[in-house]
Amino acid sequence: MDSDRATRLLHRAREARLAGDRMPVAPRAEIGASWERVLRSGIDPEQSTESVLLDPDEIEHRRRNSALGEVMPLLSEGLVSIADAAQQIMVVTDVEGRVLWREGNPGVLRRADGICLEEGAAWSEAVTGTNAIGTALAGRAPVQVHSSEHFVRSLHTWTCAAAPVRDPRNGRMMGIVDVSGPASTYHPTTLALVGSVARLAESEIRNRHLIAIDRLRSVAAPLLARLGGRAMAVDAQGWLAAVTGMPPVARLPLPKSLRPGRVWLPSLGMCRVEPLLGGWLVQVADGPSDGPPRRVVLDLSRPRGLVVNVVGPVGTWTQRLSPRHAELLYALALHREGRTASELAEDIFDDATRTVTVRAEISRMRRHLAEVLAHRPYRFGEGVEVEVIHPEHPGDLLPRSTAPVVVRARTTE
Repeated sequence: MDSDRATRLLHRAREARLAGDRMPVAPRAEIGASWERVLRSGIDPEQSTESVLLDPDEIEHRRRNSALGEVMPLLSEGLVSIADAAQQIMVVTDVEGRVLWREGNPGVLRRADGICLEEGAAWSEAVTGTNAIGTALAGRAPVQVHSSEHFVRSLHTWTCAAAPVRDPRNGRMMGIVDVSGPASTYHPTTLALVGSVARLAESEIRNRHLIAIDRLRSVAAPLLARLGGRAMAVDAQGWLAAVTGMPPVARLPLPKSLRPGRVWLPSLGMCRVEPLLGGWLVQVADGPSDGPPRRVVLDLSRPRGLVVNVVGPVGTWTQRLSPRHAELLYALALHREGRTASELAEDIFDDATRTVTVRAEISRMRRHLAEVLAHRPYRFGEGVEVEVIHPEHPGDLLPRSTAPVVVRARTTE
């Protein structure tokens, strides 16, 4: 089947899906799944792709705080000259789908302005429908979107290929690298090229991190050799460079705002923290401490921002929660007397036999919340005040959860 005929069939399939009719051909699985997500979100296929742009200061702030800024020369070297020659442009976004950089063919850059593919624009699926940037973000995988595969009609004259770039230290997505251009510039190998350059960027970030850790280790090792007791040197994100007096860990959870002085760290207790070139020296205070955390705030008000805030003797620290961990902490907040593993399995899975899963999840939580959670039975520690912040509407409590303890709360509050 020639490409023109395939494009016409795909256009007919899209029109049939929008009308609720049987499609003459099925789109690719990732495109079909994206169309369904976009239809559920209420995007108008005839809408403009314009969005409110970030102001220049916010764009610059996001650039400075993105590790992708460090590898922009590599991305440019790997993609821009090829994209320029192919009448295309390279676009790099953050994890929200906001365009932070773009480079490439001047004529295509001008055309991109017409569809708001410019710095500061929003290109998530929720804003712009099916497109390579937004669909790669939603599917967390490389994707190519061509012509009528785009949900919004004004993008049918475009083709794009995008791949996520992940932080090699923890696997979290940092942003998207994309190549876009007029539909006439489509080539099936573009996606492989973009994916390869994204992997090169991840490798460069990994190498830069290892070099920084080695540099910090060279500074910290002589200090640790002279110290008694338990101590470690970590970088600004908590990655371990050196340790003495205790078992090594890959990463030490740190508060968002860390300052020199006495700090309560959930995995170590009271510590003395001092700045090092490129990181922190953390010494565990083995003497008398100021006591464990006194208050826990379980914030379930935003489904995409589930956190627990722990108020300790010298400040507050925050831990992001997975939906499963939020369910477990919610169950424990309702039952301050404690729950056995089988009772929690009943609360979460409606199956008292799933104790192995419960114990594993609690064990993972205790890595960060050891000073807050007790066991035998599982419960919040004695003397810890617990507050739960609910969403404004009861029905929005952990909306995707099917845990009986949550389902009951939605209908009784």
